[in-house]
Amino acid sequence: MISLTRHVLIPVVFLLICIRKYRESTWGKCKNKVKLDGKLAIVTGANSGIGYQIAKELASRGAHVIMACRNLGRAATAVRKIKQELSCSSIIIPMELDLESVDSILLFVDEIEATYSSVHILVNNAGVSHPSSTRCKTKHGFEIHFGVNYLGHFILTNLLMGLLDRETSRIIVISSLMHERGKIYLDDLNLERTISKTDPYANSKLANIYFCKELARRTEGRPISVYAVCPGWVYTNLFRHQNLKWYQILLSLPFAFLFMRTPTQGAQTAIYCATEPDLKNGQVYRDCKEYRSKVNFDQGVSKKLWEISRDFVKTIHSNVKLWDLYGSSFL
Repeated sequence: MISLTRHVLIPVVFLLICIRKYRESTWGKCKNKVKLDGKLAIVTGANSGIGYQIAKELASRGAHVIMACRNLGRAATAVRKIKQELSCSSIIIPMELDLESVDSILLFVDEIEATYSSVHILVNNAGVSHPSSTRCKTKHGFEIHFGVNYLGHFILTNLLMGLLDRETSRIIVISSLMHERGKIYLDDLNLERTISKTDPYANSKLANIYFCKELARRTEGRPISVYAVCPGWVYTNLFRHQNLKWYQILLSLPFAFLFMRTPTQGAQTAIYCATEPDLKNGQVYRDCKEYRSKVNFDQGVSKKLWEISRDFVKTIHSNVKLWDLYGSSFL
């Protein structure tokens, strides 16, 4: 037994650790020291995971951070934890925001507009992941991934555009490498006719990148920059609804050890895009550098997706007035 441990197990463990360390060295880290004093940053889904780490880092750089979360109690707990960890006087405010609900988004935006004169950083981070077989829907009847991961942020960003457009600002859209597996069904975005071999989560992440590119195109010439971020495979509670069996978790452990990032590691590219000077507008970033996606993005698709999304919003809530980015007026 001692011989087995010495000649097999110890070398294997050592090799795995070396592979892990090598992979970590390729993931990229935001190394700039850009300060954000006087800047207002909004981070959705900030009470845990990479959203928490993004909010914490922005606060450490002096930003006034709004932690926009579905559960206000958990957001308040996260705020207290960040303040304890940073031991600084940064202003961090928890606010309720449920991206499933247009009413919640409207109330959130109304409070932001009543309190602040401009927004400098918006990180669209919040997201959900459910088993494809469940076909969960939002409060307004949209497929849950499309409705929360994409459409909720589409509405939020549009409603905040008046504040984002007043000074130099950045919008970071959290996507995923899984966008390369996604498909955009323009005639069935809500998957009501059920495309059996499709991944709704991947579809929503692909929609996020199309949103990024179309928003960058529509804000060209304005003091707004938009970036899509693939954070990598990160250990968070995002997949808490997947109901994995114990043996599935056990089998995934070696892969998780080699490939899964901590929330701090997963947050690096978003922090990089929020702070690094002279990045390319409308591009996808991964590992703190520009990423060349396997997807051949079609401008016609991004334009049509925007128009359909706008029409969806009009049908579910007549009081939502989206920003016309071409003419600086409301639609």
